[in-house]
Amino acid sequence: MGHVVRMTLTGALGVGFMFLIDAANLFWISALGVERLVAALGFAWMIQFFAVSTGIGMMVAATATVSRLIGQHDIAGARRQTSVNTLIAFCVQALVAVGIFAFRHQLLALAGASGETEREAARYLAIAVPTLPVMALGMMGSAVLRAEGDAWRAMSVTLTSGLVTMVVDPLVIVVLGLGLKGAAISVIFARAFSAALSIWYVLRVHDLAGRINWRDVVQRARPFGVIAIPATLTQLSTPFGNAVVTGLMAQYGDGAVAGWAVVTRMTVLAFGGIFALSSAISGIFGQNYGGNALDRVRLTYVDALRFCAIYVGLAWAFLALATGPATTLFSMGAEATQVLRAFTMLAAGGWLFAGGLFVANAAFNALGRPILSTLFNWLRDGLLLWPLAAGMGAQFGAAGVVYGQALAAVVAGALAVVAGWRHVTHLGPWQGRGQG
Repeated sequence: MGHVVRMTLTGALGVGFMFLIDAANLFWISALGVERLVAALGFAWMIQFFAVSTGIGMMVAATATVSRLIGQHDIAGARRQTSVNTLIAFCVQALVAVGIFAFRHQLLALAGASGETEREAARYLAIAVPTLPVMALGMMGSAVLRAEGDAWRAMSVTLTSGLVTMVVDPLVIVVLGLGLKGAAISVIFARAFSAALSIWYVLRVHDLAGRINWRDVVQRARPFGVIAIPATLTQLSTPFGNAVVTGLMAQYGDGAVAGWAVVTRMTVLAFGGIFALSSAISGIFGQNYGGNALDRVRLTYVDALRFCAIYVGLAWAFLALATGPATTLFSMGAEATQVLRAFTMLAAGGWLFAGGLFVANAAFNALGRPILSTLFNWLRDGLLLWPLAAGMGAQFGAAGVVYGQALAAVVAGALAVVAGWRHVTHLGPWQGRGQG
């Protein structure tokens, strides 16, 4: 439990500062007093969320593949695996960046943006999206540090980039008067700094990257892809679900969309520990599975669920207390406030089950059943979310959309936790020893 808590809390600080980049952007944009700009940033974040989720899926695969090799003491194999993973991630994110840049107007229109709000969001994406390959370098470096168990340096990568953003944001957004353009420029600085620092730690501190040839790429792309493809599909369900909710919110006007933009930022800040929990225990699962310590695999699953329950309870209480100050801080109107209160006072409790889904996903991804994480996430976001959110929205307005999203998480999360426990209790010895 101590290892789970240590890895998770350091990861939570790192994840929190990573998303603080977007929260700081939102704060300074809201300080301009134009609700349309807040809504535009919400739409732009939703599009970028797809790219970030692709990167997170590859992070999951990197942590799992490298940690298992470390667990069986194949450091040379871990170095080559790191290099192959990073090369693939960089190329994939470059392709994603080209796609989003080319079709940003169509994607924003599909999400429900229109008029000047759509044009502002498109200008933001045109500046920020080309740096996605750079972001991939930082994410893969952080994943390798977690696979090694270096929680503090993994945390410092995202923490320091967040600090850079806190300094740059007010200068470019307010002092220089660049608005959304300034927010995008700030993201560029943060991603470049994160990539440089993580590469330094991986290469100079741990020496966990090695020279590779074409044979290495062919050999090691397969174990990476076996996990990365379903893990990425799993992660893409979240931005898909967010797009569904944003589209439903758009029916209630820019105020509702602006409120949802605040909710998404508060979600990742308040529940950063749950995001970090999944990443942290993936490495713990992987190392112990690689060493065939199956009793510790099962103990990690139980301790992660305990941590999740305690953390969500504390975060929910914090959100409830922060409701009033948040409405003032982000200059929220009546519709936006209604959306925020629906989340902080009730729907945030659904994260107890969403967190259980994260724990189960980490077990499935690291322990040889990544397709199960894909199925449960898409059960939540692809099958349950729209009918529940649309139905409750028809009854309770924009607040009902938030309630419907939480209910979908409760159902899918409960089923995933049961399936995850069944998987770890029936787990046999890993058959991959000696193949690194």
